[in-house]
Amino acid sequence: MPAELLLPSPSVPGSRAEYWSRLLPPLAALACATRIPSFTRPLWNPDEGYLAVQARLLAHGGQLYETVVDRKPPLVPWLYEAAFAGTGSGTLAGVRVLAVLAHLLTAALLASLARRWGDASGRTAGVLYLLISVGLNPEDAQAATFEVFLLPCTAAAMWCADRRRWGAAGTAVACAFLTKQTGGAVLLPVLWLYVTSGARRGGLSRLVAGAVVPVLCAALVTDPAGFVFWTVTGSVAYATLTGSELHVLARALVNTAIVSAACAGLIAPVVRARRAPTADLWLWLLASAGAVLLGLHFFGHYYLQLLPPVALLATGALRTLPYDRTVTAVLTSACACVLFLTWGVLAPRPDLDHARRVAQAVSSRTSPGDPVLVWGIHPETYWLADRAPATRYLTAGLLTNFSGGRDGGRVGERYAVRGAWTVFRREAVSAVLVVDDSLGKPYAPERVAGLRRLLSAGYEEVGTVDGAVLYVRRG
Repeated sequence: MPAELLLPSPSVPGSRAEYWSRLLPPLAALACATRIPSFTRPLWNPDEGYLAVQARLLAHGGQLYETVVDRKPPLVPWLYEAAFAGTGSGTLAGVRVLAVLAHLLTAALLASLARRWGDASGRTAGVLYLLISVGLNPEDAQAATFEVFLLPCTAAAMWCADRRRWGAAGTAVACAFLTKQTGGAVLLPVLWLYVTSGARRGGLSRLVAGAVVPVLCAALVTDPAGFVFWTVTGSVAYATLTGSELHVLARALVNTAIVSAACAGLIAPVVRARRAPTADLWLWLLASAGAVLLGLHFFGHYYLQLLPPVALLATGALRTLPYDRTVTAVLTSACACVLFLTWGVLAPRPDLDHARRVAQAVSSRTSPGDPVLVWGIHPETYWLADRAPATRYLTAGLLTNFSGGRDGGRVGERYAVRGAWTVFRREAVSAVLVVDDSLGKPYAPERVAGLRRLLSAGYEEVGTVDGAVLYVRRG
């Protein structure tokens, strides 16, 4: 933002407290209203299931990047674990409340940033963000996943940088990275604000220290080598679309169209914002777009990272237009929000229904404490069945590279995470029950020799449930 926007807005004593006391309650109400569908399902997508299983294992002594693994930083698994400590591990209600608070905090930070343009702009930015934040497939918008908790971190980084609080800005960047690796993209606009502010070199030292120290601490608290491997170097095979180009392109086009529909009322103001002095916001948007592109998978929830800078850019442009344009933008966004909320309430969940039926079968054929192996991409089955996984690899994705959402290209044992099959063979034999939930996908047992050998060596088929094949250990 230009230099004049870095200075406090003229105000009278008590005006700030009065402003926030009037704005926060309606923002909180809107945040709750836009998350109503979130509380209508026990789970929204496999990411929630994965995190729930991880948190349960951590609570029972598991160690991140050793006995509990994923290609993600540790902050959200720890957050789930903390929520389970308060509500129990059988419900995601506590996590969903935290997700509502994350959206509210993001809206408040955006309102504070936009208030540099006036009180009305602050209100507009907060409201617009909450309205468009549901503008995706409900399983992406309503789930309490990594991106939801990433957003307040990125907004906080920009808020602190806008106020030249460089150490705090660096810490917020670190929190964004520790939530999801792509959160580190916000460092680019933060550095731009540092350079254009004319701050002294001491500010850069504080910024770097704030960004580096929390990441080093997280690595030391977990396992340094495991942290580096699972968050950076171990995802090379995942971050490619070779063999699935058309499949991934179709997903990119669909999700781009969906988020564009949600932001229909803001597209024209954002385009107009090119003439406004908002270089830092454009850089924030471009960095976020790069984060969406990174990995070349284009899942819907990736697009959430774009929404805070979009809301601010639209607000910045609307302040220069007649007031009726702001009303039109808000009403259009509100109408789109209602449509997406209706979709969220009414949308069927066949994947969840399938996981429930399989979980019920697993529960009926095993006892608490029996290790189970579910060969599929639905880790929520473990959570719904309340059974511990026999292996640290909660899905077939890490063992076949299918977790990237591919259609068959570059899927198989040779594309697995390095060293995974050696560990898997050692751990999987402890399973009392094996569930082949591949349902004919490219990682089905007939295409994965390692799993075929495991089943033929010690298990026999005992039935099927909703297409999933059940195997029990012989003897």
